[in-house]
Amino acid sequence: MKGISKLQGKWGVGAGQFWLIILTFALGGSLSGRVTSFLLKLLFLEKNWAFWLVYPLFLTILWPFSVIFISFFTGQFRFFKGYLGRVAGKLFGSAPIHVAIFASGAGSNARKIIEYFENSSRVKVSLIVCNVPGAGVLDIAKEKGIPTLLINKSEFVSTGYVQSLRNAEINFIVLAGFLWKVPEVLVRSYKDAIINIHPALLPKYGGKGMYGAHVHEAVIAAGEKTSGITIHWVNEHYDEGAIIFQATCSIEPGDTPTDLANKIHALEHAHFAPTIEKLLMK
Repeated sequence: MKGISKLQGKWGVGAGQFWLIILTFALGGSLSGRVTSFLLKLLFLEKNWAFWLVYPLFLTILWPFSVIFISFFTGQFRFFKGYLGRVAGKLFGSAPIHVAIFASGAGSNARKIIEYFENSSRVKVSLIVCNVPGAGVLDIAKEKGIPTLLINKSEFVSTGYVQSLRNAEINFIVLAGFLWKVPEVLVRSYKDAIINIHPALLPKYGGKGMYGAHVHEAVIAAGEKTSGITIHWVNEHYDEGAIIFQATCSIEPGDTPTDLANKIHALEHAHFAPTIEKLLMK
């Protein structure tokens, strides 16, 4: 049962859909075996050594078509379309890494990331996920011709929109000014594939409610001499994932939270996209 739960989490599906997927795998495998046997009997008439030599090849070729065919009847076509696309990409190395950017605001970091990878054949920003209707990042997505997904809190907490992400063939998630806590179901489904950028030097000035101006105000009020950015892996807790990269800036006497915010934005724009590239090109 533990293995089943782990597989459900990886696929991001409920119990009912999980068993429909398993049924599709089973029926698809059976159908491909029967069709392969039928075709090879027409070619060889009897099950000789040549029959068994080419049998695995025909079975491998026919299996994806059989599974897709069965998926129409089990209602799992969208799942298997994405699943087979990911398998093909891993086998042939031809598919780009599809990235989803989660953002809640104007989207300045999202724009920099999108433009950084616009001409890349290896990395593609394929989806913008937003929790705020009318947010500026949605305008950027429209301008760049990138699909968007507008999410609501209750469904995000319960499902993490994992199936929607899988259907979009998303391999990697970047949080760029996204203000909601990432639910456990999404963290499990995208293990070691979600990163966040925080506008301070973690572990200081992190946690619930510490975002944007709140962070800069706290840093200035504490009399810090330096601040910076932290790019880190995402886990089930606010700003507690392993640190990937940090960059610093000085805080001069008389600097306001706005002054510090401008310095932080410069660091974000300079380092976020290249760090993503280094992670994905490993």
